Amino acid sequence: MSTRRNDNTDAQGVIDRSGAICIIGAGPAGLSAARTFAGLGIAYEQFERHTDVGGIWDIDNPGSPMYESAHFISSRDTSGFFDFPMPTHYGDYPKRTQILEYTRNFADTFGLRERITFDCSVEKVHADGETWIVTPSVGPAIRFGGVVCATGTNWHPRTPHHPGAFTGEIRHSVTHRSARDFAGKRVLIVGLGNSGADIACDAAQNADAAFISVRRGYHFIPKHIMGIPADQLEGKGRSLPRWIERPVMTAMLRFLVGDVTRWGLPKPDHKLFESHPLLNTQLLHHLQHGDIIAKADIARLDGSEVVFTDGSRETIDLVLYATGYEQRIPYMDDEYFQWSHGRPQEYLTAFNRKHRNLFTLGFLEVNSSAYTLFDNISNVIGQYLKDQTDRPRSAAEFEQLIATDQPDLSGGLGMVKSARHAGYLDAHAYKDYLATLREKMKWNDLTPGGYDKLPSALARATTRTLESR
Repeated sequence: MSTRRNDNTDAQGVIDRSGAICIIGAGPAGLSAARTFAGLGIAYEQFERHTDVGGIWDIDNPGSPMYESAHFISSRDTSGFFDFPMPTHYGDYPKRTQILEYTRNFADTFGLRERITFDCSVEKVHADGETWIVTPSVGPAIRFGGVVCATGTNWHPRTPHHPGAFTGEIRHSVTHRSARDFAGKRVLIVGLGNSGADIACDAAQNADAAFISVRRGYHFIPKHIMGIPADQLEGKGRSLPRWIERPVMTAMLRFLVGDVTRWGLPKPDHKLFESHPLLNTQLLHHLQHGDIIAKADIARLDGSEVVFTDGSRETIDLVLYATGYEQRIPYMDDEYFQWSHGRPQEYLTAFNRKHRNLFTLGFLEVNSSAYTLFDNISNVIGQYLKDQTDRPRSAAEFEQLIATDQPDLSGGLGMVKSARHAGYLDAHAYKDYLATLREKMKWNDLTPGGYDKLPSALARATTRTLESR
């Protein structure tokens, strides 16, 4: 538990911290906001329901969707916090324990732990005029000048319902921890996102029989192309217009991967990049060797069997739904947000269009470099908060943008029409737009070494860390 400073308390017993911002969550997004606020001198207090930082990457965090074999889906050198590179001894695609270590090193380097109240969830947040009343699970309610919701998107599993009765076990992938759990079972994985593909590989190597049920086809991209992590190659290719880049990449994948329908998968019904591609050719290896069998969508459940839409059926012990998550903010009433396809519709994924100083950080679907994006949008949030006191006219100008601006952040991608892709954005388009916005608003940009204005102890720690990498 952090030590909360003494503040005034009103007649209702609410502590007045209206000059500070409340950050809810100490995963990567919440830590990004905390470092930014500390660097800009913005008063804040942070709450984390778990006993340590790390969010979903801490497999011991109750409700975490993490599993033992998980790795980062984007590569080491494109994925880290700004100005805080991942160690070069990490793999090209770091494993979950390394990502957790890196995240905790980030918190320690910038002295962020001392301002986090651990083992304390936020039960409720509601507006009170221009301020926000935050009710934590421990201690009295607190009045803040703003709230950053940084509690993440992968905590509330989405589980479909199929007709019929099933005598086996049905679980969501949020419960999956170890490939050993599949031993001695006939396992069906339902869904083919990147996590579903990972878990299907666990089943292929450990189950008595493994199957994967898919409704649509996907494009597979090798994690390495010519020895280079694929997302680094894609980043270098961004100088090409999309109408050139896509056919070139499609032709390359046809050569490198081949026709996935040979192994029972459906043909993709969309162009490359119009759905999040699968960076998992290990699954293709298992399909090619018969370690796992691709099946059609589920038609119904029938006792110990699962019946598929092509009429085939299989005896199954465990159905594991890798069907994604609902984005929720359970400590706030839905009326505070405009929801569409299960996603809060925020300006630049962060700024509430109806309520001042209510922010969401990390509620986005993106194709690359999430941590760097967190830092980019944290910077914009912080600059706006500074303007409220230092440059009120500038703050008012930005508030007009929050209310009316409708930027296209798709990067020219016509995404498939699905709930998962409803809020999908292109990382390059997002960063480019934020850079344009910072220039327009005359805000400070993110620059290497730009955190040297942190309090001296933090600055020294940062310098030591950067010099040692």
